[in-house]
Amino acid sequence: MDVRMDLARIIIKETSDQQYIFLREHGGEREFPIVIGDNEAYAIDRRLKGKHRPRPMTHDLLADIIEQMNGDLEKIVINDLKDHTFYAKLLIRQDGRLLEIDSRPSDAIALGVASDTPIFVSEHVLREVCRDVF
Repeated sequence: MDVRMDLARIIIKETSDQQYIFLREHGGEREFPIVIGDNEAYAIDRRLKGKHRPRPMTHDLLADIIEQMNGDLEKIVINDLKDHTFYAKLLIRQDGRLLEIDSRPSDAIALGVASDTPIFVSEHVLREVCRDVF
């Protein structure tokens, strides 16, 4: 079972190369951080704020490719956690087919935030990351 999550906040520290996004259970209390890199943090922040660059950045380019190929990013699923590393999938609907594409969660979220793509986390991952919190 997958649980709907919201991007609760993003923390960018210019003095660090590790940035954080926090996902919070939609309508719930469970929340957890994911450590991400500078590029993804700035891409998420920029896309959340609707700031556009004169030339497409990587996540803008990927969004344009999906759109030009008549695809629709339906949802993002963070589906696994191994050795403190999160794994995610992009679920893209194209011509009636549902494509599952491996992704880093930070890239998936950077891609999806501009279009309000829903984020889900597999229940077993959520239990693992939140067991010490609650």
